[in-house]
Amino acid sequence: MPNTTFTLYDLRVEVIATDRPMVCNHPAGTWFELHGENLRFPDGQSFPLYPLAALLPILPAKQRMTDPADWMTTDTDIACPDPYCGGRFRITRTGVRSFRHSDVTVVPMPPDAP
Repeated sequence: MPNTTFTLYDLRVEVIATDRPMVCNHPAGTWFELHGENLRFPDGQSFPLYPLAALLPILPAKQRMTDPADWMTTDTDIACPDPYCGGRFRITRTGVRSFRHSDVTVVPMPPDAP
């Protein structure tokens, strides 16, 4: 019988200021978290759409286990997509969660899965 569980890292994305001016609506210290497929924002806090759109493709890769030498493991700061903004987004792995395949998809496991 194949193993049907997998793990993902929980992530925290925090806005980090640099020596360049922040021109987007993401003040230093604001943050959000990703637990599985769910984004969680603190009550009353917003986050601008364009930086979020730029971060979204990176987050699923950061959730996965990676080799210690992989840049996805070592590089934690991502630049704001606005070239005039000095903001950075620090992605930190904060914990690990386990999931069952059947809880996240209706596609059956292949019979020859390890």
